[in-house]
Amino acid sequence: MTNDAIPPADLASMNKVEFAFPGPLRDQLVAAIVNGSKTSTTGLVVDYEHEGEPLPEVGSRSVVIDSDDRPVAVIEVTGVRVVPLAQVDLAHVVDEGEGYTSVAEWRASHERFWHSEETRAALEDPEFAVDDATLAVLQRFRLITDLRPVD
Repeated sequence: MTNDAIPPADLASMNKVEFAFPGPLRDQLVAAIVNGSKTSTTGLVVDYEHEGEPLPEVGSRSVVIDSDDRPVAVIEVTGVRVVPLAQVDLAHVVDEGEGYTSVAEWRASHERFWHSEETRAALEDPEFAVDDATLAVLQRFRLITDLRPVD
């Protein structure tokens, strides 16, 4: 990570990236990003399609937003794979920085999130569910800049 200041105009032109929904989970994920323990994340192709957003590309940079909609960090995508959920590997799971020690534990936690009322409402599908064939976007990234003010 560099501590080089990113010009405000560059920050304003970057895509914003939000991890989970605002609240405790997002706060935990953002903290893991800025402390360096979270270097991967998982999304669903269906979510990108629903939002009309392209899949992430290697080299793209985004501003990480906290629960209060404040920019806290800049990350750069270093890898992207699209695989069925059944093919998510332990290395990806561990690098999510959430303390998972098995793919099964990761999968159960993520299914709770993807099957939640919030996710189903966001996708406008009250019956939404994932299975082994659901396409996941496995993204690797690195922290470029911590934008939090120095105390």
